[in-house]
Amino acid sequence: MKIYTKETCGELFARGSFEKAEIAETVRAIVSDVRARGDRAVFELEEKFDLTSLTKDNFRVSREEIEAAYGEVAPELLASLRRAIKNIYEYHSRNVRKDCVEERNGRKTGYVVRPVGAAGIYVPGGTAPLSSSVCMGVLPAKAAGVGRIVMATPAKNGKIHPLTLVAAQECGVHEIYKMGGAQAIAAFAYGTESVKKVDVIAGPGNIFVTLAKKEVYGQVGIDMLAGPSEILIVADGTADPDCVAADVLSQAEHDKLSRAVVVTDDAALAERVSECVEARLNRLPRAEIARESLERNGGIVLVKDMEEACALADEFAPEHLELNTENPEALLPRIHNAGAVFMGAYTPEPVGDYFAGPDHILPTGGSAKFFQVLNENIFTRKMSVISYSERALEEDAADIVRLAESEGLDAHARAVLARTQREVGK
Repeated sequence: MKIYTKETCGELFARGSFEKAEIAETVRAIVSDVRARGDRAVFELEEKFDLTSLTKDNFRVSREEIEAAYGEVAPELLASLRRAIKNIYEYHSRNVRKDCVEERNGRKTGYVVRPVGAAGIYVPGGTAPLSSSVCMGVLPAKAAGVGRIVMATPAKNGKIHPLTLVAAQECGVHEIYKMGGAQAIAAFAYGTESVKKVDVIAGPGNIFVTLAKKEVYGQVGIDMLAGPSEILIVADGTADPDCVAADVLSQAEHDKLSRAVVVTDDAALAERVSECVEARLNRLPRAEIARESLERNGGIVLVKDMEEACALADEFAPEHLELNTENPEALLPRIHNAGAVFMGAYTPEPVGDYFAGPDHILPTGGSAKFFQVLNENIFTRKMSVISYSERALEEDAADIVRLAESEGLDAHARAVLARTQREVGK
């Protein structure tokens, strides 16, 4: 890995837009087609992109398919999956917002929290089963109390990986549909003959999925607009360089657009990490992908101290931030912008990806400055509650009337006066 300084790392930290005009136009056409033709459009697009022949009879995953999937998952793997589900669900359940209504001097104000009616969870397909994406998408919605949780995932040649189906069943998904890409997002947003529309769409996906979420936002709520995966590791001289290298590669192997950056105040560690990355690359199954990722988007930045390291990390606002230092707790107050923070030498990023509890669906590309990790609050809404007694209204009436009249809204003023001066009909 190339070593930079704070003054020369601008190119490393620059992120280009992941949106391309031709892809955006294709996505708009797909979304429009599904909105207009419903099931028929989805079926044709699945045939084209996923080589899956669908009808109304096999579009939704059947109970028989789910039962058969259990027979293909090893008992040990199922046990691990269930332990992960327990951790993730318990974590999200403890954080659900509660109602907050207070009364003072006859004025009751606050909010009540309600779950959305239906959530659509997108789970990518690809070559590997992504049971972790099922858990991380579904369980926050379940913890929020969403009454209908629907999942979409591509079926390759008509089949969804058994572990994906088992994870969905274990997490409590109510409906599973064999669809992927922009067409799945459009079906969630607008509904088809077979798929009832949802209120919120969440879950990771490729550029087509991301741009489709952007296209339908406003028709439905979404979690975030996420791009390629990324990690930034702040490490001091106490860090094990081989472990840092291993963590670098845990992100670089995702795809060629992934970004892995190490920031350190120790020049010797920087050199050792670079050497360890090269040594590990030579025995990594996905070495070609990881190498191109690091050549395009990876590097080590040498800074003068940990204060400068934290400032650089905060400006970068990474998806995953590891604080692999002697005292990570001392650095955490300086961090404001990150999707998830992994503290200490024994908390590599995969701990959060699979098992600890907090979600792994995270903002990328610097959007951690305004987006947040997927959590149960994405699937809830606050509704304001206001209740005035007669005396309270009389006390505040003059102020309310004065403000309404200042905006030229006399009927607003009179709605108050009707109760305080009995001017009904005047």
